[in-house]
Amino acid sequence: MKTYRNLYARVHDWDNLYLAYCKARKGKRSRSPAATFEFYQEENLVRLQNELAHKTYQPGVYHSFYIHEPKRRLISAAPFRDRVVHHALCNVIEPLFERSFVYDSYANRIGKGTHRALIRCQQLARRYPYVLQCDVRQFFPAIDHAILRGILARKIADAGVMWLADCILASGQGVLAEQYEMQWFLGDDLLAVHRPRGLPIGNLTSQFWANCYLNPFDHFVKRELKCQGYVRYVDDVLLFARDKPALWTWREAVMEKLAELRLTIHSGAHPRPVTEGIPFLGFVVYPTHRLVKRRKVIHFRRRLQQRLHNYQAGEITTEEVNATVQGWINHVRYGDTWGLRRAVLRDVTL
Repeated sequence: MKTYRNLYARVHDWDNLYLAYCKARKGKRSRSPAATFEFYQEENLVRLQNELAHKTYQPGVYHSFYIHEPKRRLISAAPFRDRVVHHALCNVIEPLFERSFVYDSYANRIGKGTHRALIRCQQLARRYPYVLQCDVRQFFPAIDHAILRGILARKIADAGVMWLADCILASGQGVLAEQYEMQWFLGDDLLAVHRPRGLPIGNLTSQFWANCYLNPFDHFVKRELKCQGYVRYVDDVLLFARDKPALWTWREAVMEKLAELRLTIHSGAHPRPVTEGIPFLGFVVYPTHRLVKRRKVIHFRRRLQQRLHNYQAGEITTEEVNATVQGWINHVRYGDTWGLRRAVLRDVTL
């Protein structure tokens, strides 16, 4: 495996920092943290550059909140200046890892995304009669820092970059502590409870490092299990095959490999016919068509009613209501939803 050195100067290079700042502020310039940083952007970027160059940089305190769709999750948002640093780091190291990722990993990658993952899932559902769907339990809270650091260090032989990665890892260590339900693995002692673990879901680095963490698993499935029908989106994994016995064998191998990464899957994972429908990324995918999950429709109806109520009260504009509707349409149009869209929006009036 090729290793890379002399990277850290590129991280705190002025052009890279300014590019990182532009990426961090995209779509957020009207919000207070980004606007405050922008008001003194030159001074803030110079200060950040000096802190990184002299390794005096210290991450700030996260702002945490819960979302409840599709399920209850703790989202932790770093301060804006830290998000600039996250972009600066990813600008330099992400291309180095991207080359090693398998084709069928679709999350948080340029040219991939949810809709391409859905298309690939349906292509494989038309080619193979059976599927094994594995969902990793407590994925982000369970990511082990020592294992992740080892994966990063095998490719990055730069003390400065690893120091910055350690700073970011340490800053989020306690954020998800209460979210993790302890899992025990072969060889553990009582000190395993205190292993540093967990990545804040709201960080750009967390999304990227999640792909790095499962990259060895991706290669295991493709190279050792010889599974040709494979799709992964973050922690949602699909393995396709022509018979169930192969999938049952792969299930045991998958569990053993994930245990090496201190991860487990939900007990309900078992092979089933693709004709039953594959619940994946908010849709139910069949070989012949794709439907939106029922609870996704219920959630949007409730949200739309709330937005209409806010509009009638004068709290939001027509453009904001329209943005909500158009965003939903743009998502569900990747399923067979013409009738659904008409039914949901038929009686909506402003």
